Amino acid sequence: MISQPSRQQCTVELQALPSRIGQVRRIVSAQLRYWHLDPLIDEAALGVTELLTNVHRHAKPDKMCIVEIELLLERLTISVHDHDPRLPAVRDADALATNGRGLALIAAVSESWGARPLGDSGKTVWFTLAAPPPAVALPAYPLYTAADTALAGTRAKRAVRGRTTAVARSAVAG
Repeated sequence: MISQPSRQQCTVELQALPSRIGQVRRIVSAQLRYWHLDPLIDEAALGVTELLTNVHRHAKPDKMCIVEIELLLERLTISVHDHDPRLPAVRDADALATNGRGLALIAAVSESWGARPLGDSGKTVWFTLAAPPPAVALPAYPLYTAADTALAGTRAKRAVRGRTTAVARSAVAG
């Protein structure tokens, strides 16, 4: 039997308002912690913030969008779907500009990014991050019963009785 790859997904629908962007950052961070992807939190939070800010500033006719977080085959994809069919473009921002760097930042921190038109129903803008391979599971701690613990204590006492012991002394006064 061939096992299918594990696909994990989380979806949030919201209106892209400044007050909601922080909430979505916290949701993304919590989801990545749950998936044990803590090293990706900063890049993922930056990317989703930039995408939601673009929806807030540029999307028409409304600011409704869906944020989707998907983990598949050691690849994290975060996408934002909105109702505006216009595709985004990377701009050359002036060094002193206070905006216009969002997609350039996403391109810098992500493995890949892009936009897909959805016809008259809008578009999806996405980016991917390479997820670290799952950690190797450590063997479980052995379970000891009270009888095992008592038996080990008895063996330790017998071992001490059969040896000559010396008092430990410290070179430091006190």
